[in-house]
Amino acid sequence: MNLIRSHVLVCAGTGCSSSGSKKVQEAMHGALERHGLSQEVKVVETGCFGFCKMGPIVMIYPEGAFYCQVKPEDADELVSEHLLKGRIVERLLYQEPMTERAVPLFNDIGFYKKQHRVALRNCGKINPESIEEYIAHDGYQALARALTRMTPAEVIDEVSRSGLRGRGGGGFPTGRKWEFARASEDAIKYVVCNADEGDPGAFMDRSVLEGDPHCIVEAMTIAGYAIGAKQGYVYVRAEYPIAVERLSIAIKQAREYGLLGEHIFGTDFSFDLGIRLGAGAFVCGEETALLESIEGHRGAPRPRPPYPAVKGLWGKPTLINNVETYANIPGILRNGPDQFAAIGTEKSKGTKVFALAGKINNTGLVEVPMGTTLREIVYDIGGGIPNGKAFKACQTGGPSGGCLPTELLDTPVDYDSLKAVGSMMGSGGLIIMDEDTCMVDVARFFLEFTQDESCGKCVPCREGTKRMLEILERITKGEGVDGDIELLEELAGVISKASLCGLGQTAPNPVLATLKFFRDEYEAHIHQKRCPAGVCQALLSYHIIEDKCKGCGLCKKVCPADAISGDLRKPHSIDKDKCLKCGACAAKCPFKAISR
Repeated sequence: MNLIRSHVLVCAGTGCSSSGSKKVQEAMHGALERHGLSQEVKVVETGCFGFCKMGPIVMIYPEGAFYCQVKPEDADELVSEHLLKGRIVERLLYQEPMTERAVPLFNDIGFYKKQHRVALRNCGKINPESIEEYIAHDGYQALARALTRMTPAEVIDEVSRSGLRGRGGGGFPTGRKWEFARASEDAIKYVVCNADEGDPGAFMDRSVLEGDPHCIVEAMTIAGYAIGAKQGYVYVRAEYPIAVERLSIAIKQAREYGLLGEHIFGTDFSFDLGIRLGAGAFVCGEETALLESIEGHRGAPRPRPPYPAVKGLWGKPTLINNVETYANIPGILRNGPDQFAAIGTEKSKGTKVFALAGKINNTGLVEVPMGTTLREIVYDIGGGIPNGKAFKACQTGGPSGGCLPTELLDTPVDYDSLKAVGSMMGSGGLIIMDEDTCMVDVARFFLEFTQDESCGKCVPCREGTKRMLEILERITKGEGVDGDIELLEELAGVISKASLCGLGQTAPNPVLATLKFFRDEYEAHIHQKRCPAGVCQALLSYHIIEDKCKGCGLCKKVCPADAISGDLRKPHSIDKDKCLKCGACAAKCPFKAISR
């Protein structure tokens, strides 16, 4: 029997896969074969490491060496230098953006230092298609403990004592939701996993399903035991093919091992799981619209009450939690509720996973203890703003959240603190904006998204968001008038109070938040017909600064409208009547001689 002395972990999440990690994996196998190390070194396909910007990622254990942006042609050097000679390949190491210092080890990288991975604990560590590896990392121990040593009431009690709140956005106490479903008297009940994340830039649920699908299988089975259900469904969007495939493999393996199906662990409890694919409608992230879709109907919300815990899927009591919520369950039962409750704040226990995106050096998935400040996430984990630009705002909670300015960077990330400053936790989208961002245009973008995704069932959402969008579009085109701001605020109040579901009720939030913190930008658009950030095309006016222009002619060459004239080595000029305001000239000018 050959002993494996090193493991080469290659990320196979969606991000790294799209960057060519499969070819890197094949190249590593080939290089090991050529150097005679195939029997000593094992290549492992893993889920997402979280550091998506740096993909494809390769980690080599036992050292914990972290290599990023690896190409297939790097495989021979990694094998010959690192695995044969024990030398770190420095050119493939991550460099901290602020210091440009190369960091060889995973645990020393700033992106990971302040993280506390609970929901993501196995992502990037195990092969998600191997149930044996999941079991080797304490997998299914929580299920075994629940079924053989605990009553359903004791399971729910531990979930309640942990302080876990729903990670889908609402923050409702998970244990209480399980209690409601348990208390509903019906012979047939269902457990549902909401994996339909639709927030722009969000990919938390996808990464968990791709990197650790068995934890969701285990958690849903525990939930089924706790509430008295025999069947569960994972509702996941069809745009996640890797997640769907790995979840399907996990369910099949669990059945083969007797961890799904009849008489699990030799008990009287039986439970099984199915997968239902969504078509990508944002509104189906709302739990009652999700249930409609599973039943084969058009995804549109139902009036509440009755709530799903009383009357849900096919009219039966139904427990619905999202992926991240379930991902915390096995650890709570395995390690005890007190360990989970020791993380976070008094009212927001545990950790939260965020998809960190936008104008930030380190994009990717981060998991931090509740109470971590936005400043720590942006600068200590995110590595700050690229190109020396200034931080302007961050959007928490996706299209339903709010934009928080610089003066709120020290706000702790927890349910109550974010709500107090006019935003929300949401499912975990965190988009960073720099000084070149127009906040009016940001509000327009998010409202355009929610208006487009509205199911149209209720008038306040269907018509109200359309009217708000029309006003914002007029403002960004320089056609805003006195009273537009007040009309936006009035419409927002009506829509948030009268809409049927959470999509409509929270749709005005980005507008209200930007009005609260960046009202001066709205006023500049309306009264001065000026976009302070220089983003809104209709309000731009390009001109060439004579004392900076060297007459190189590059701007003239790229102008699609022939709007630039001038002799070589002499200052040029722009004909504003011809100018399309495309910005090609400003982007091309090496002397920064074109202003807008």
